[in-house]
Amino acid sequence: MTKPPIPENEAERLAALDGYHLLDTKREAIYDNITWIAAKILKVPIALITLVAKDRQWFKSTYGLDGVSETSRDVAFCAYTILNKELFEVQDALQDERFKENPLVQGNPNIRFYVGAPLSNNDGLTLGSLCLIDKEPKKLTSEEREILKKLSEVVIDVFEMSKSLKS
Repeated sequence: MTKPPIPENEAERLAALDGYHLLDTKREAIYDNITWIAAKILKVPIALITLVAKDRQWFKSTYGLDGVSETSRDVAFCAYTILNKELFEVQDALQDERFKENPLVQGNPNIRFYVGAPLSNNDGLTLGSLCLIDKEPKKLTSEEREILKKLSEVVIDVFEMSKSLKS
């Protein structure tokens, strides 16, 4: 299993993430509604809003992955998503050298398909992702990719509104 690389702007990214005061907060209906919509429209069993911290990825919202609030960053697919400004798609994790030995592929939740939309703030710093997971290999259509991108924009807009209310 390949360990995910660290973004060049990691210190700045982590400082920005801390500024949103989202880590380890309570569940919120607005985020849970977004993951529910994403899972239903894009026909996947799991949808997550993740925040990638120094050593872990923490789930602000989960649909279809009950009882789990975080994973180690070392096994997080989203740790790859934060490296890009575009969607990061793994059509079949068992065929991907980076992930085929990953415990999340080899065991529960048995990830085969993953796609993550980076959640980048107005300064271009990526805090985490809105991601979709399936237990079967698949490939998103261009329309499905656009839907995921638009939903990720809604998530970041809510992050920004929440931050401004706390200021």
